[in-house]
Amino acid sequence: SENGTGCVLSSLSEFPEGFFTPQERKDGGIVIYFIIILYMFLAVSIVCDDYFLPSLEIISECLGLSQDVAGATFMAAGSSAPELVTAFLGAFVTKGDIGVSTILGSAIYNLLGISAACGLFSSVVSRLSCWPLFRDCLAYTISAAAVLAMISDNRIYWYESASLLLIYGCYVLVLCFDIKINQYLMRKFSPCCTCFTKAMEENAEQQPLVGWREESGPLIRQQSRTDSGIFQDDLDYSQLSTSLHGLDEISEDHPNVFTMPEADMKRILWVLSLPIITLLYLTIPDCRRQFWRNWFMVTFLISAAWISAITYVLVWMVTIAGETLGIPESVMGLTLLAAGTSVPDTVASVLVARKGNGDMAMSNIVGSNVFDMLCLGIPWFIKTAFISTSGPIEVNSNGLTYTAISLICSVVFIFLAVHLNGWKIDKRLGTICLVLYLVFTVLSILYELGIIGNNPTRVCGN
Repeated sequence: SENGTGCVLSSLSEFPEGFFTPQERKDGGIVIYFIIILYMFLAVSIVCDDYFLPSLEIISECLGLSQDVAGATFMAAGSSAPELVTAFLGAFVTKGDIGVSTILGSAIYNLLGISAACGLFSSVVSRLSCWPLFRDCLAYTISAAAVLAMISDNRIYWYESASLLLIYGCYVLVLCFDIKINQYLMRKFSPCCTCFTKAMEENAEQQPLVGWREESGPLIRQQSRTDSGIFQDDLDYSQLSTSLHGLDEISEDHPNVFTMPEADMKRILWVLSLPIITLLYLTIPDCRRQFWRNWFMVTFLISAAWISAITYVLVWMVTIAGETLGIPESVMGLTLLAAGTSVPDTVASVLVARKGNGDMAMSNIVGSNVFDMLCLGIPWFIKTAFISTSGPIEVNSNGLTYTAISLICSVVFIFLAVHLNGWKIDKRLGTICLVLYLVFTVLSILYELGIIGNNPTRVCGN
């Protein structure tokens, strides 16, 4: 946060001191930090794959959520838990702008970086629907514009923070009537916009959210976006299971997490990850197993808490490593820290994209940014309405204009790029998103360093 001297505090001041002195880190201790960083990446992937996504699978089944609605709500909320924790820390503990800078600074990475990862690391070409992406992009544009407008005067009032909660409430309300709105738009605009009908037909054929096959018979029923809803009246849905992991039936119990893989490389990775596997097994009920199946909400909440804790350690280690290597503070915030806080979103989106659930991946990418805006609204509202009622919260909005332009451009680009790419996630889209993300990052770094523009950022003490 900016103080009277016109400099910004190092992000390292937001974390505890490391377990090595600066000289010990330079003498080789930095290797330990990199090992911890890699292990935290592994831990996040295990939590997401073994606990977080399976719990989301059952939640979607119980509520009858289509894959994009599930991605924009529960999946976005769980994978954005670190941002919520960061916002609360910034509002109540550090009294700084870490929440604002982290959330707004990582927004472009969420849109372009994760989209690039989904396209490049997925071997499956995922088809997308027009309405979910348009809905989420519009909601994010409105919420981002609201945040940027309210911090433009460096003050946050209680009614401004309440407006963020109201915007998110309207977004959830739209999701509750998502299918009816989607069908109305299909009837209204399909004659003049063929992407609505074409993408929906391809999605219904290739990407059913749920399905039930009998071994001796044809497909009994497949639920696509056109006939899914928040609340299901059809009794047949009670027999269906969402197919995030390619499971057709839920009658068989899931294999134990301590079962050793057969492949040699997977065995090595399994042995290395055994401590975290054991810790997670002892603290999180495995809702994939029949005994714990009804505990899926507990699994969801505890796994989200673990994701937050692991991400905190990851960002802490990355910050110390960047400080030791002499990486400029502005570069750290726009690259390593932005990517570090978005690791759960990246892992979750790539995992579901590799299963062919493109709508869920994209809705998580954009929907998590919408939830991030709510992450700012909750602590701001609590502080201004109940704790510090005498006056507004002071925030720093330097670089706001460039951030606003970047956010709006990235949202528009994602929508246009997906449209021009034929409404699918593939390696071509991933490559384009990666190139544009690198361009945005380089321009942002040049701006923060004062090479372009006239707003150089100086770290206190340097």
